[in-house]
Amino acid sequence: MPGKNLTRDEAAARAATVDVHSYAVELDLVPDPSGENRTFRSTTVVQFDGLVGRENGTFLDLIAPSVSEITLNGKALDPATHFDGTRVNLPEIAADNTLRVVADCAYMNTGEGLHRFRDPVDDGTYLYTQFEVADAKRVFACFDQPDLKATFQLTVLAPAQWAVFSNAETPEPRPVPGRDGSSVWVFDATPRMSTYIVALVAGDYHVERSEYRGPGDLVVPMAVACRRSLAEHLDADEIFDVTRKGFDFFLELFDQPYPFTKYDQLFVPEYNAGAMENAGCVTILEDYVFRSKVTDAAYERRAETILHELAHMWFGDLVTMKWWDDLWLNESFATYISVLCQSEATRWTNAWTTFANVEKTWAYRQDQLPSTHPIVADINDLDDVEVNFDGITYAKGASVLKQLVAWVGRDNFVSAIRTYFSRHAWGNTTLKDFLAALEETSGRNLSAWSAEWLQTSQVNVLRPVFELDELGAFRQFTVQQSAPEDYPTLRSHRIAIGLYELVDGKLSRRDRVELDVAGASTEVKELIGKRAADLVLVNDDDLTYAKIRLDPASLATLGRHIGDIAESLPRALCWSAAWDMTRDAELPARDYVDLVLRGIGSETGIVVQQALQRQAISALFLFADPGYREPGLSRFAAAALEHLRAAEPGSDSQLAWARTFASVARTNEQLDLLAALLAGEPLVPGLAMDVDLRWHMLHRLVSRGVAGESEIDAELDRDDTAAGQRHAAGALAARPTVQAKEEAWASVVGDDKLPNAMQNSIIGGFVQIEQGEILEQFVEPYFEAVPRIWEERTNEIAQNIVNGFYPSWRISADTVERTDRFLAENSPAPALRRLLTEARDGVQRALRAQECDRAAG
Repeated sequence: MPGKNLTRDEAAARAATVDVHSYAVELDLVPDPSGENRTFRSTTVVQFDGLVGRENGTFLDLIAPSVSEITLNGKALDPATHFDGTRVNLPEIAADNTLRVVADCAYMNTGEGLHRFRDPVDDGTYLYTQFEVADAKRVFACFDQPDLKATFQLTVLAPAQWAVFSNAETPEPRPVPGRDGSSVWVFDATPRMSTYIVALVAGDYHVERSEYRGPGDLVVPMAVACRRSLAEHLDADEIFDVTRKGFDFFLELFDQPYPFTKYDQLFVPEYNAGAMENAGCVTILEDYVFRSKVTDAAYERRAETILHELAHMWFGDLVTMKWWDDLWLNESFATYISVLCQSEATRWTNAWTTFANVEKTWAYRQDQLPSTHPIVADINDLDDVEVNFDGITYAKGASVLKQLVAWVGRDNFVSAIRTYFSRHAWGNTTLKDFLAALEETSGRNLSAWSAEWLQTSQVNVLRPVFELDELGAFRQFTVQQSAPEDYPTLRSHRIAIGLYELVDGKLSRRDRVELDVAGASTEVKELIGKRAADLVLVNDDDLTYAKIRLDPASLATLGRHIGDIAESLPRALCWSAAWDMTRDAELPARDYVDLVLRGIGSETGIVVQQALQRQAISALFLFADPGYREPGLSRFAAAALEHLRAAEPGSDSQLAWARTFASVARTNEQLDLLAALLAGEPLVPGLAMDVDLRWHMLHRLVSRGVAGESEIDAELDRDDTAAGQRHAAGALAARPTVQAKEEAWASVVGDDKLPNAMQNSIIGGFVQIEQGEILEQFVEPYFEAVPRIWEERTNEIAQNIVNGFYPSWRISADTVERTDRFLAENSPAPALRRLLTEARDGVQRALRAQECDRAAG
């Protein structure tokens, strides 16, 4: 990624040299009459002080095809000598400085900087910015690092019919003299904030408005927006309702006023992330505007995203990390607080079950990779942080915060948050600042806790070890803790132990003890003399962050009765333990799939049900002995069809099983059923055959070679939308022919013109595990192309290609060896090395799991 990096040392030196006051940014977005629309005019005036070392100069960040003016304190500087394509270099600065930079910046189709999209249905133009980690410099000249906060005043010239949003309230537009059909929006200046949360969203958006009325006379104007072609699907009332519940909860919990003047949530096309916490101007993946029927799991996930971004208005926007080492201060807090709000203030009262099953599974997976890192990471430069938006920064950090709350008490934790906000509002912080507030309110010394939990890596395993007396009561009971050899930290845990008993066909909790666990072994005196249980669950209520193991009797109980556990959270914990054992090659993949098929019919939570379906498919494709894979998939596909036919018509479960069945259908009869459903035959009563389900089924038929280009073209005629075009491109790439793969490969690797979302669809279609023989010829070209891709493409695009085309489907020692050889011969950049070692680890894990499954055969 040429020219866009910034090191921590450079950022620290620059922060010591300048104090930034304000930016005035004018963007001319009026379309070019020629129709080219590749660039836009950006004019920036920044005022800043020069501090110690100013005689050595400084630099601003800017990525632009051309710069026509650089004026510092009234003196013109030659762009040819002061702009190198990525930085505006100022050899010497004064105590008080005014800098003006005029540039032609590039519209992007990568989801970075200012992204431009043209809708094939409504013919509208849609723009949005995405600046995290450091892409504000693609739109205006700036000191693009989080601790150089300033005010931002935006002026935008654009077509008069457009809707225009930024961080301040949208002003009334005024006509532009001499430019018919154009208007200018002059926004008020923002409070002091970081460059990465500045935002601009503009275009032919459909907008719906409301407001939040809070304590006293608080009124927060709110808006939601999406493309006009999606307007019929925008359920704005539901989105506003969740947002109001979040405002109520956070204002009471934080005891800190909402920091901004309004709150807009803008659903934008071709978005790389789930959402972004731009101050008062949140951008959200437009897939959350559901154009087809989805299960309640999707609504729950959307609600968590809405609450997560709203929490960021305080965690991240009002108080911001000093450097990206403390990214977790943003993301872990927002994740923990959003789930807390969801469980206590919305209809998703089982949100902690979802957290245990989804977020913590993500965290455990990430934390066991060779790239594992402490929650407080060592971020040397921007390339490091670009690959650090991961399961540790989000989910492990949130899990550890949940454990911390259990340890210090919720009241003390809430008091610490309030102190932290009031003390550091509009400033930048580090871990030390947060711990200081928490130590004050809790009275605890947290240095040991921080060292154990925030500054070390990997995950512990907790398991119960006990003996019974002649009457069947516990004579001895200990919790044993272990750690990986390379990461030997044994942590202090606050846990609960649940004893479950089978009564009237249900496994219900009979006893619960809560205690602190430390070191390799902790005696649990409270359980001595208690009658043994059918199921002993360590880490009941999911208080700590640790993998759990089950004693043999409890594991046998789960094999027969996992679906009979009465409550959703302990059931999810048991499912997670079984999946973790499968990934760790302790439970054969075929046994895990058997467990799923025995218990999933009793699983009432749709989030858990869909996770089990995905995991069972992954177990068969990746972790099962290749000799068992086809029989196992055939059995699972037949079971999926049975569940589909037995599900309540129109239910979430029916839809989930329809998608699962379509993912694994393989016999002629099963594929014929998919074709018949696509043809409109009502063979599954109540199943809504809407556009996205149709594409999903057609994709399977294409990948199996029973449908092709003509069927794809016909489906595209039915759904010639942006989403339909992406589905069609993915389906074309999924065809089981060499020519189809070569075309897909060339469009992504040989050409850099594809938009980000289209590229991802093609990669997703290209990689079909069942087409390994065809894909084999692309292994060497992949390793040959990676250095060039990493050097020439933007970070998001390069990551998607490196991860997406890695031959993870090729589970063999040869894949590991080829990766090792590439790493040895090329000395890749640390961020690229991380991606490749993570991918290699997935292959190694699959090899171990396959060996475990083979031994069970």
